[in-house]
Amino acid sequence: MVDDAVRTGARPPARLLVSRALAVLGAVVTLIGVTLLAACWRDDLMIEQRLGKATAEVVSVSFQRTVVRFATPDGAVHSPSQGLLYPDGLEPGQLVRVEYDTADPEVARVAGRTAVLALLPIGTFLLAVWAVLAPLIWWLGGQGSVRQRRSSTV
Repeated sequence: MVDDAVRTGARPPARLLVSRALAVLGAVVTLIGVTLLAACWRDDLMIEQRLGKATAEVVSVSFQRTVVRFATPDGAVHSPSQGLLYPDGLEPGQLVRVEYDTADPEVARVAGRTAVLALLPIGTFLLAVWAVLAPLIWWLGGQGSVRQRRSSTV
């Protein structure tokens, strides 16, 4: 006895839903990655439009952020609450040149480092996400119907 789903080649609804859910998940993760890159470039643009330079002391380094303290020409001491942009390789107690937005000293980065440094980790992460999701989406969404069509012709 041949099932109607096999005869017509219709996909099981669960596989189709899971396939679509994985595609939506991949799209959301990609959107987050692209938004993160856009935010990095926006911060760099803000710094470059109103560039201030200072020497900062690295206060602490953690996975989430790197805290620095620097003084601006007006004598105010700043320690960006969100940490320093592009802090790779810094250690507590180290003195480092920073560039900051003179209108908002909370936006500061290590001198000479830009959003280009974010391309490799974000791009690699997105590539890995799609390297896992694409075959799953293909297998769940398209491959199932091919197998069903083959078995219905036999």
